[in-house]
Amino acid sequence: MARAIERIERDIAGLKEAIRAIAVELQTAYASYLNTLGLAVRKQLILASYHLCTQGYPESFLHLSLNQRQQLQQAIRKLGQLASEELLTYIKSEEIGGDEGDEGVTPVILGTSSPEPLIADTSNPIELAKWQQNLEEVTQEILKKLSHDANILLQKAGVLPKKLPEPILAAAAAASEASAEVMPGPPNLLSLVIEIENEQQSEDSGLTQIMAINLRLGEIEFADVTLSSERRQIRSILVQLNKLGREYQKTHQERAIAEAEAAWRASWFE
Repeated sequence: MARAIERIERDIAGLKEAIRAIAVELQTAYASYLNTLGLAVRKQLILASYHLCTQGYPESFLHLSLNQRQQLQQAIRKLGQLASEELLTYIKSEEIGGDEGDEGVTPVILGTSSPEPLIADTSNPIELAKWQQNLEEVTQEILKKLSHDANILLQKAGVLPKKLPEPILAAAAAASEASAEVMPGPPNLLSLVIEIENEQQSEDSGLTQIMAINLRLGEIEFADVTLSSERRQIRSILVQLNKLGREYQKTHQERAIAEAEAAWRASWFE
């Protein structure tokens, strides 16, 4: 026979309080993590752009005038700044937006990909886990969009080839992100060799190496001690949340059984 419903209710109330406390910890940890990530993303974007311009396509970069180089560098910094601000916008549960006043620079990501604000009922571990997962997905989308925007910027400046094979780049970036390994060579760069048809003589083709920016969360965390530490803290909090979540579901099941037994007895008659 199940325990008394009143005792089960007290246990559930205690679990809810513990989960609410975990929710506060989790939101605080993410606020700190995303702030650090924003700074790291800006740094890694500049570093990846530097490697691409000086090692990937040095001749193309040297063809730019001093003014063109400075404009390119300023635009890259602005993209990084926008991404940094966007990351903090999510954790603060503000409306998605961006500064469209700067010519040639657009907000990194806009519209329906925003996660919902932190739920009002933070005592529900399932909803809290969904919020956390959504936040992680949006973070990855910001990095993906930032990489794309940076590559377009470099292409328009004349550093990257005019015809970037978008589907191939997207597929290679997805495969790279799926791998947990740190890629060889400069971090946050995608390097692949593809076969491109000669524009003058379609029958002639050759292998061409393509290099592009591909910001990877794993590589960004690997390069930043503070960020890695904050990620470990988030993982520790999630372990606690998962444990409480299992207890929460078990206790709710126990309450359902107790209520069903009580309902059976209440309706039974000889």
